[in-house]
Amino acid sequence: MVSFDATEALTPYREGRGYGAILFDRERLRQADAGLFSPQRWGDRARPVDEGGRGGAWFVDAPFGHSVLRQYLRGGMAARVSRDRYLWKGAGRTRSFAEFRLMRELLKRKLPVPRPLAACYLREGLSYRAALLMERLENVRSLADHAQVAGRGAPWEETGRLIARFHRAGLDHADLNAHNILFDAGGHGWLIDFDRGVLRIPATRWRERNLKRLHRSLLKLRGNRSREEVDKDYERLHRAYELAWGRGY
Repeated sequence: MVSFDATEALTPYREGRGYGAILFDRERLRQADAGLFSPQRWGDRARPVDEGGRGGAWFVDAPFGHSVLRQYLRGGMAARVSRDRYLWKGAGRTRSFAEFRLMRELLKRKLPVPRPLAACYLREGLSYRAALLMERLENVRSLADHAQVAGRGAPWEETGRLIARFHRAGLDHADLNAHNILFDAGGHGWLIDFDRGVLRIPATRWRERNLKRLHRSLLKLRGNRSREEVDKDYERLHRAYELAWGRGY
């Protein structure tokens, strides 16, 4: 359950034949318009993000700080129908508004996530497009990068403890892969990409589903490393996770 937040602000807008709304953090932004979500409007201050995902993400050097802009894109078979449109089910159920509010709730619970700045949707008929703007985490590297470069020296135990913290808070991450776990030089970790994530009562089934998804991604991204090496590193991660879970953090 995501609680009401009085620091949110909502503003409607129109664009072409569509109409939409922008939800934003009024402690960080005095006002918001559709230009926030257009990489073309940012010009040279926006550059594409290379690692992970399906594209549709940019690093933005904004007046309010270094940020990440992400446009919601479909993958797999669904992308053959539409690359960037989703079925309209109401403003509160748009991908962008749901992720914005989930991230703010996780921050309230003192969990390490980027701060969301603004979210938008633009509806045309029975479908909509959406985007999210958030703070950029500086000087971080993904677990995928650590694993390929450092192998056994990657932060496996730290990752297990980090995931246990989020699971203890009830976060069911819809896409827990090695690109969505970040660490800085000091060993502090973050999770990112909470699209379709939900808060649940902690239960074994969905927790294990998250961990199996991560294991598959580590195998997929193993590069020149053998499956046996990856499995051993994952076991270190899983043992640290179980120990942290058993201790209640």
